[in-house]
Amino acid sequence: MQDIHYDNAKFRRRSPFKVITQAVVTSHIRYCRGCSTGKFLMLLMILGLTYLITHKSSDHSASNVHLNSAANVGHKYVKEGVSRIDKIWRKPPRLPPQLPPDEAQNVSSSLEEQRLHWFSRKQKVKEAFVHAWSGYKNHAMGYDELMPLNQRGTDGLGGLGATIVDSLDTAIIMGADEIVYEAVPWIEKQLVERIEKKGQVNLFETTIRVLGGLLSAYHLSRGDKGTISDSGIPMTLKGVKSEIFLELAKTLADRLLSAFTSSPTSIPFSDVVLHDHSAHPAPDGLSSTAEVSTLQLEFNYLSEISGDPKYRSEAMKVLEHIRSLPKVEGLVPIYISPHSGQFNGENIRLGSRGDSYYEYLIKVWIQQKNSGDQLNYLYQMYEEAMRGVRHLLVRKSIPKGLVFVGELPHGANGSFSPKMDHLVCFLPGTLALGATKGITKKKAIERNLLTPDDLENLKLAEDLAKTCFEMYAITSTGLAPEIAYFHIEGDSEGGLDGGNKSSEYIDDIIIKHNDRHNLLRPETVESLFVLHRVTEDPKYREWGWQIFEAFEKYTKVDSGGYTSLDDVTLIPPPRRDKMETFFLGETLKYLYLLFGDENVVPLDKFVFNTEAHPLPIILSKYSA
Repeated sequence: MQDIHYDNAKFRRRSPFKVITQAVVTSHIRYCRGCSTGKFLMLLMILGLTYLITHKSSDHSASNVHLNSAANVGHKYVKEGVSRIDKIWRKPPRLPPQLPPDEAQNVSSSLEEQRLHWFSRKQKVKEAFVHAWSGYKNHAMGYDELMPLNQRGTDGLGGLGATIVDSLDTAIIMGADEIVYEAVPWIEKQLVERIEKKGQVNLFETTIRVLGGLLSAYHLSRGDKGTISDSGIPMTLKGVKSEIFLELAKTLADRLLSAFTSSPTSIPFSDVVLHDHSAHPAPDGLSSTAEVSTLQLEFNYLSEISGDPKYRSEAMKVLEHIRSLPKVEGLVPIYISPHSGQFNGENIRLGSRGDSYYEYLIKVWIQQKNSGDQLNYLYQMYEEAMRGVRHLLVRKSIPKGLVFVGELPHGANGSFSPKMDHLVCFLPGTLALGATKGITKKKAIERNLLTPDDLENLKLAEDLAKTCFEMYAITSTGLAPEIAYFHIEGDSEGGLDGGNKSSEYIDDIIIKHNDRHNLLRPETVESLFVLHRVTEDPKYREWGWQIFEAFEKYTKVDSGGYTSLDDVTLIPPPRRDKMETFFLGETLKYLYLLFGDENVVPLDKFVFNTEAHPLPIILSKYSA
């Protein structure tokens, strides 16, 4: 039952003397206001006798140490007498008031109804995942991605069967065992040959999708037995050999390492040729800042479970090097040269090519926070960068005041652009995670863990999450565009609104013609998941459900799979014929976890890589 608030001071035990005195005095005052002097003296005598009986001092015992045993027996009876008086006069402590049984039952029933309500919605997400997988399996098995309208596969990520590996841990988390049993044999029989024979792949994409997927599958299939119980996932799989995922991860990572070892600086090349262990820079000679700094979670964990420090050593050199480079209030340009090791250009943004640099600063620190103080520089870099974001990039739209994060295309001394990629919607979740380190806001406040910066970041996280949701709500389809512009004072960006005239923010957000597509991206639902875990506010679940319903209504393909859209402002929306791997690996996973129990993949025990593959927080110092 639920206790009603009460004051503990009311229920403290009172001494027998105080109880008797208070009772007698109260009685006398109440009923004997006209008593004679004799009665008053009688009252004083009673009080004196009470005092003598109740004060069993040690001095009394010491002054009678030479008395015979009869005196001791008498003392025993005096104590028993006092005990009896104590029992007679002492009132039992009052219990705190409780809800009536019928109200308590109503509270319990309401909680159970809510649990069942969200359980049914979680199951709807699982059904969507099964539908997406069925389209891929039937029409594109072994290809990187599905083209659901043409019912065929396409290789745009190097031909490693990216959808299979990217989806595997989602299937494990959802308990979709039949999908696991379809995916694992392909991985066991086909992937090693693909790794050894395929040509060029992108270092970043292959690391976050394929290497990250293998490492997460290794852990969740009980390969890393030391921490698997923390996942909260009922394990029903039988016959899945987790060691195969570790061996494949090492085989792949050994080839990816050539991007680091081939470079003349600590900044790796962007592309790797798998079959001959070689690497080369992009055609313009530059690497994306986000791409070179979004490899460390995966390589760190691989060193942890393999016992080989080379993976961690190469990856962490990147962050150690970036630490030494000049920044603008913690913010960095989106390009960096592997030849010089220096940033290139002045373009600063948290969208494409910049986003996950900031994400991995805090996540790598969280992953390694039990390893001592040597990585505290990452946390300091993160805090400085978030202060820079608040100072230089955060603005409010007009007329309704949506908070958004813009860009500085020409650096801090150039003009401000009110452009915000959907990719930036990763930031609310990262801010919330950075503030509480994965525990709830309530617990963090109770433990006095939140700094003024943490509180500011949490407030910004909630404001930005609202904006990200409204990017969906203002369109005719209820799905967000790839890029939005915000109406601000003194700016006259051209473009049209989202089409939903009933939205109160219809005049705040501008969508240009070339930005109206939707790629089934996960960033907003990722942040809704993290914010719900941190704040426990049910509105984030409701927003997530609205987004899921829009995906179901406008992107589901009857023959299997889901498709990207060309224009979210039109009804019906033109379709693009592509199901990105991250729809299964990220979007549906985060929605499932948003509607599920908080003990499944808890944020204080796991850190998600930028492709939503959960990796356990490393418990002890890594030993090389």
